[in-house]
Amino acid sequence: MQANGRPVFVVGINNLSKQPVDFRVGQVEAVQHASGSDFEMKVVTYEMLVQEERNRQVAAAVLTGLAAGANAYSASRAGHGSYTTPSGRTGTFYSPTAAVIAQNNAAAQNEAMIAATVETGQRNMAALEQAAIKDNTLMPGEWYGGQLHLAPPTDQGGGPKTYTIVITVGPDRHVIDVAQGPAGA
Repeated sequence: MQANGRPVFVVGINNLSKQPVDFRVGQVEAVQHASGSDFEMKVVTYEMLVQEERNRQVAAAVLTGLAAGANAYSASRAGHGSYTTPSGRTGTFYSPTAAVIAQNNAAAQNEAMIAATVETGQRNMAALEQAAIKDNTLMPGEWYGGQLHLAPPTDQGGGPKTYTIVITVGPDRHVIDVAQGPAGA
C-alpha cells in the first residue's frame, strides 16, 4: 500500500446458511482510533470509484486533445524552413513532400494516442467492474468477494494507524481490527 494511500482489502463472503443473505457496502463501517478518539473512515463505493475513473478519463482526454492539437500544429508548420548560404545569403523554402509526410505522421500518432487513451479508460472500467465489491444477495452455498476500498486513515505523525472495519452480512457482524504501520527495512 502506498504511504498515506487508500487501504484496499479483499473481502470474501461464503453463505453457509440455508437462506439467502444480503451484503450491502453501505452497511460496512470503518472507524479509525487516534489519540483516544474514534473517527469515521469513508467506505469508497463502486459508484465512487467509477466516478473517479470517469474524472480521470476526462482529464486524460483533455491532455490527449491538447497533445494532439500541438502535434497537428507542429505538423502544419512542417515543410517550411530557412537557409543561409556560405556567402551569407538567407532565404526560406517550402517542401510540400515534407509537409505531407509530417501531417500524415501526426495524424497517425494522434489516432494512436487517442485510441490508447480510450482503451486505457475501457480497461480501467472493466477492472473496476470485476474487482470492486458491490451490493449482492448470496444464495445458500454461494461465494462472493471483491476489493473493499477505504478513505486513507489520518496520518499519525508517521506512527502506526489503527482502525476497525465492521462488515455486516445478513444477521452476522464481522469485526476486523487493523494495525497499519510503516514497512520495515
